[in-house]
Amino acid sequence: MPFDQERRPPEPGRGTHERAINLPPAILWLILINVAVQGIRELLGDAVDDQIIGQFGLIPLHYTSNGAADWLSLIGAPIAYQFLHGGWIHLGVNMLSLAAFGAPVERLLGPRRFVLFYLVTGIVAGAVHVAIFADSPDPVIGASGAISGVFGAVLVLMRRGGALSSLLPIAGVWIALNIFFGVVGGTPGAEGQPVAWAAHIAGFVFGLIAIRFFVPRPPVLPDLSQDPG
Repeated sequence: MPFDQERRPPEPGRGTHERAINLPPAILWLILINVAVQGIRELLGDAVDDQIIGQFGLIPLHYTSNGAADWLSLIGAPIAYQFLHGGWIHLGVNMLSLAAFGAPVERLLGPRRFVLFYLVTGIVAGAVHVAIFADSPDPVIGASGAISGVFGAVLVLMRRGGALSSLLPIAGVWIALNIFFGVVGGTPGAEGQPVAWAAHIAGFVFGLIAIRFFVPRPPVLPDLSQDPG
């Protein structure tokens, strides 16, 4: 083989230019932030971690009882609770789900719109949970509500691609499981049923309905068919 062929630089998209983890940037950063938060909580110890959960976990009673929480908790919890998890297994399941369902959604929306959609879905899911369990003092944590919305968005995208029928059984089982936990379980949260079924269903429905409002519109091209002269 000639010397110049041996030293030929790698082709674009191959070799050193290919990422080891081929995830869209927003999803990759969301996963890294969630893992970092969980790691820091592990280092802080149980006492400090309990304070964090009490301050930034989503506690319905904070919103329905006057003076139950300070303004930092009331404002920060609807977003912060999405980055807190009940252990590495809980975190791992949610992050794997985010990676699986989120990639096609981010590629359609772009990083900024995807993050906005993700956070707003989590806020809506949390608000529905607060409305249903208004008197609960138990904190709810986790990204499951937001990820449920991403799952709903994937179904809408697959419907457009003509592949919705293949996921309908999965969606049916998923909804049925959440309803089951809602019927047989107690109040979701740290001290009760660990599956926040109301937030899951709310996020899913919001994702189905709202994804269309986050899709960027194609640019309007000028009409060049008419001669201005």
